[in-house]
This record gives sequence, structure tokens and C-alpha cells, in this order.
Amino acid sequence: MRLPTSRDPRCPFDPPAELRELPAMSRLEFPDGHLGWLATTAEAARTVLGDPRFSARREFKHAPVRFTTPGEPGRPAPPGFFGAMDPPEHTRYRRLLTGQFTLRRMRLLEPRVARIAAGRLDAMAAAGPPVDLVSAYALPIPSMVICELLGVPYEDHEFFQERGLQLVAVGGDVEKASADLGAYLGELVRRKRAEPGDDLISGLTGDLADEELINVAMILLVAGHETSANMLALGVFALLESGLPYEEGAVEELLRWLAIVQHGAPSRAARQDVEVAGTLVRKGETVALSLPVINRDPAVFDRPDVLDPGREEARRHLSFGHGVHQCLGQQLARMELRIGYGALFGRFPGLRLAVPAARVPLKQDSAVFGVTCLPVAWD
Repeated sequence: MRLPTSRDPRCPFDPPAELRELPAMSRLEFPDGHLGWLATTAEAARTVLGDPRFSARREFKHAPVRFTTPGEPGRPAPPGFFGAMDPPEHTRYRRLLTGQFTLRRMRLLEPRVARIAAGRLDAMAAAGPPVDLVSAYALPIPSMVICELLGVPYEDHEFFQERGLQLVAVGGDVEKASADLGAYLGELVRRKRAEPGDDLISGLTGDLADEELINVAMILLVAGHETSANMLALGVFALLESGLPYEEGAVEELLRWLAIVQHGAPSRAARQDVEVAGTLVRKGETVALSLPVINRDPAVFDRPDVLDPGREEARRHLSFGHGVHQCLGQQLARMELRIGYGALFGRFPGLRLAVPAARVPLKQDSAVFGVTCLPVAWD
């Protein structure tokens, strides 16, 4: 089978229908002709993501869709692109960054995130309904936060947001977007070396060479706003469309039910023969993962297709991955979502869609699922 690259707009929150009834491991034809596998259960996913016999190195992998990351496909990742590396190279970068995203540090950041959210809500109230929740609220919050953490000027947000969209788009101009961002961050790194500040980029200037630091900053800058912004807006859309109230603890269920990382990502290449969920994966074969289907595994979740904000087992989702590559910024994302949802529905308890749900434009052909805009109003 080929991997679907878009969701059905009639039921946008559900995984593609053709993936729903597949076994744990199914043969998948990759765009370059490689015959690999698609994993669709939690058991299979944990094996693929957690077993060191599977590699994240992109020179060993085949892309499940026509989508590339910065650099030349089929070659090792450039210095600093730790997400496409295995230990011990990956471990070195991970250790340098882990301390910046601990639960303790995120708790210290909470008051600042709450002030940012309150400021955006004040601006929304002043503008009056209807407003586009994406541009007015969902995108600015994580963008402002990651800019402050990294030491990137927020006034340049339109520049890096546009390039970030190209980097996660299937068929996007990855080469140009990467070059533009690299040049921008290169100049920023040089300024930080000359005049360091109290930010993450400045803190790493003594540990990383320029190319490494530029690429690490690029990953964190794009991932730090793109995923959280899409999750915040899409979660609001899901709650409003379903008529469910927001309640504390709903973040994990929304992360599970929406699973915004799609198109077979992440993926891993077998470096030797490995058995996965009773299936033999041969050395050299790539396994792609369908997180939207995996997060609705009936072996893990009761009534998996139901959005239940009070679900006790919701935290067993794999939206942040598993194993050594588990999302570095997951605590930051959880905190931004918890504060973002809570502040929004607390300020506007009568929040509603300003257009019929079918008219909300969806992001298709992107590695990160979401909405391009979300018109909302309130009483």
C-alpha cells in the first residue's frame, strides 16, 4: 500500500479510513520504490522506537512521503541535527539540551507564559469577535515563548514562521527555507558569541561550533512554535466542534486523540533483522509509524475513537515519541497547552466557531496536522 498524505475533511480528526483496519505491521511502498513497513499499534511502535537495533540516521532510511529535512537526502545529518542521529552522537547533544527543558524549569516559566496568554486575550477582547484564533492566539504564544528561551527577537517572527511552514510541508522548498534560516541564525549566533545574554543559544556557545549551534537552534525554533501552535488551535477546534467543555486534564486526551504528527513520522531503519509484533523486519528495511492510528489502539485505550477529556489512560499516548528520541520539549508543550486552553476558555466561556465546522480550512500535505485559520466568536 501507499501512505495517504491527507485526512478526510468530512471527519478531519480521524485517521485515514484505509489505515484503520490494518494489522500491527503492513507492507508499505515508499515513494522511491523501497518496500518497507507501516506500524499501527502501540506495541509495534514501542519496539521500533525503543530498540537500539533500529536507527534514526537518515542515510539508512527511506522517506515514507516525498518530504525531506534540511541537507542532502541519503547523506548523514549535518552537525547539530540530533534528531537524525543515533547514540553516541545523539547523546552528546541531548545531554547539553536536557537541562534546559526540565519539569522544574518549565514550572518556573509558567507565570511568564500565563502573562503572554493574558496579553493575547486582552488583544482579542479589544478587537472583538470574530477573530482568527490561529494568528491572534495559538501561534503567538509558543512563538513568543521559544523566542525568549532561545534569545531570538520576536519581531522577526513572520520571517521564521514562514520558513518553518516550508520545512514541515510535503513538497515545501526545504533547501531555500533552511538556507534562509541558517543565514539568519548564523548572524544571531555571532552576535551571541560577542555579547552573550541569558538565553539558551548564549549558553551553548561554549559547547558547540557555529554550524552545530545554528542547526540545533533551527530545530528548536521551528519545533518549538510549529507543533504547539497547531495543537493549541486544533484542540480548540475539536472541543468546539464536539460540544465538549474544556476541563483540567484534557491536554493528554487531546494529544492522544488528535496526534498531529502524521505522514509516517517518525520512522526508523533496521540495522539488523528484528522481530516486531510477530513480523520479521529485515536489515535495511524502513518502518514508518502512523501515530494517529497508534494513539487509537484498542489494546491500550477503551473506546479509542471517543474524545473523552476525563480519560484516565490518556497519558499512554505516543504523541511525544518513545525511547532516546522522545520529544525534548514535551514538558514545555504540555505547559503551554494547559495554560493556553485554560486561559482561553476561562476568559471566553461562550467561545464558539464563527463559521460552520466544514468551512474551517485544514492543513493538508504537511508533516504537522492543523488548521490554517480558526474563526471564533464569543458571547
